[in-house]
Amino acid sequence: MKLESMYQEIILDHYRRPHHKGLREPFDAEVHHVNPTCGDEVTLRVRLADGCSENPTVQDVSYDSLGCSISMASVSVMTDLVVGKSLDEATRAYDAFLTLMRTKGDSASVMDEVEDVLEDAVAFEGVSKYPARIKCALLGWMAWKDATARAVTTKEMA
Repeated sequence: MKLESMYQEIILDHYRRPHHKGLREPFDAEVHHVNPTCGDEVTLRVRLADGCSENPTVQDVSYDSLGCSISMASVSVMTDLVVGKSLDEATRAYDAFLTLMRTKGDSASVMDEVEDVLEDAVAFEGVSKYPARIKCALLGWMAWKDATARAVTTKEMA
């Protein structure tokens, strides 16, 4: 099986059977993001582990989304990468995905750096060739970053 074909299968599998979909309670922060260029939408909730840790664990991420297969599969893959991880580890995955999306299809130079961190998210490597689709792939990731920042701020103020 060709690598590109395998990547397409991963994306389609997450699109057809999304992980962590469905808004759940309790949560620490909720955001709603829209991609104005295509109309994709995601409402995303984040729950961080209780306690006063400087590096809390991402206890749960839940979401509801509407949009193309890329945006919906990307948020599903992202949840697998961040739930159960420390905030530092989850942020490394976010940074690696952002790096992958910035390669403009020339990902060979960064694959060694991001492959182990991204797991199934490397399937979105081909998306980086299409500027209009990059925003689709990043929608859920940006929502996670926003919701997590709000959750951290809320916990610090408590």
